[in-house]
Amino acid sequence: MVHDTDGARRATLNRDRVLRAAVALADETGIESLSMRHLAQELGVVPMALYKHVANKEQLLDGMVDAVVGEIEAPDGDTDWKSALRRRILSARSTLLRHPWASRVIESRPHPTPAVLDHLNAVIGTFRAGGFSVDLTHHVMHALGSRVWGFTPELFPGEPDTQGAPPQELARRYPHVVELAMAVAHDEESVVGGGCDDQFEFEFALDLLLDGFERLHRQGWTSRRGH
Repeated sequence: MVHDTDGARRATLNRDRVLRAAVALADETGIESLSMRHLAQELGVVPMALYKHVANKEQLLDGMVDAVVGEIEAPDGDTDWKSALRRRILSARSTLLRHPWASRVIESRPHPTPAVLDHLNAVIGTFRAGGFSVDLTHHVMHALGSRVWGFTPELFPGEPDTQGAPPQELARRYPHVVELAMAVAHDEESVVGGGCDDQFEFEFALDLLLDGFERLHRQGWTSRRGH
């Protein structure tokens, strides 16, 4: 909480401060509890003071997305395409790990924000600078999907409806699922939000994809030949 006078608070309030405070508040209490009134209380101002800098809650969320995406580090300019993409994507992952709510908000936006477009443009540009055709770049971006943001869909979204079946019955009916589920425990401290792979699995899948993209590029792959 800010401890200066009301006049000083209003005088120093600006869009950047509002967005940084909103990000910090979402990090601390969760995106569900974020409201203009709650944010105004945190900043020590009346809610109407916020509307001079963000028109509404949706504009606030857009600005928060841009603030978070702006934390993604760009790789060195002299890095080869494969290393550059790996660094950028892993930086995106570490950024979203710091802000667990951000992946859901990014996906919820009806239109991509400027920072989101900057990130996607940089990823696409890295492929193009590496010699990838527009055709191949189009398909590898689809293959990457949400991995460009450092997260992947959960393999098992939600708990299965077992209708009270005992473990022995589950093992009999779904032996391979149970075998896989029991083989490795996920590291709960390294997931983005509530449904993503742990760090090792994320990097494993990312490296497989990048290696595959490199092979297709060297082969001169095109979608017409691919069909």
